[in-house]
Amino acid sequence: MTPEIDDHFALLKAVHGSDSLARVEEMLEPKLRRDQRHPLQQAAKWVLPGIPQVPWHDPYAYPELRPLVSALEADHAQIKAEQRLAWEQRRSEFSDYEHYLVRQRDWQALYLYRDGALNTAAESPAPTAYKVLKEHAVDTGLICPLLESHFSTLLPGASIKPHCDLWNFSINLHLAIDIPQGAAIRVAGETREWEEGKCLLFDYSFEHEAWNGGDRARTCLLADLWHPDTTLPERAALTMLMNEIQKMMAG
Repeated sequence: MTPEIDDHFALLKAVHGSDSLARVEEMLEPKLRRDQRHPLQQAAKWVLPGIPQVPWHDPYAYPELRPLVSALEADHAQIKAEQRLAWEQRRSEFSDYEHYLVRQRDWQALYLYRDGALNTAAESPAPTAYKVLKEHAVDTGLICPLLESHFSTLLPGASIKPHCDLWNFSINLHLAIDIPQGAAIRVAGETREWEEGKCLLFDYSFEHEAWNGGDRARTCLLADLWHPDTTLPERAALTMLMNEIQKMMAG
């Protein structure tokens, strides 16, 4: 670790206790990084010990997440109408989705949150989703500032190849906006279909893939949230740690 990371960790432990970052520090031990991983988690780069190895989660199981899930589902009809209008009339505001592994032209995104902040340009085309995300995920600290929230649109015939995301300390929430027949997602070998107006929640450190075999675009609203089993000091440490690692890799 760098002196900056060491100093930040020391400050957090002084406030929250000497053991408050034990799992983060264990994650950084090379000999332990791949210990006790689920076979379908092996490609993830960072696995925080002690996070339950559960691919699929009940979106309503966590009190911390319930207000966000309820608000998204309650406002689904308005969110869908606004997204459809933006797709029809403001297509230039969507862009190819840039996954850390690949960029796909048949996977389009309209970002509501990115690079640690709300994308204020998205408030005009998607006011309801923007408001719900701001009030129930950003202002409450649920969203993982290392990642993003966006409308995810898979064009007909598009697929996302099987892969693991980078870590297990954030979790992926999907609100199903517009779902044609033939669209589905598989996580850790279990396939599910989105139910329009409902949320799915899964741990994307497990191998997963998705496809749209339908005759129109499939759209979900995605939000990368802190895993409910992480603590506040761990979240602060992980944010600083991953930002520093990204700086070192870029430099």
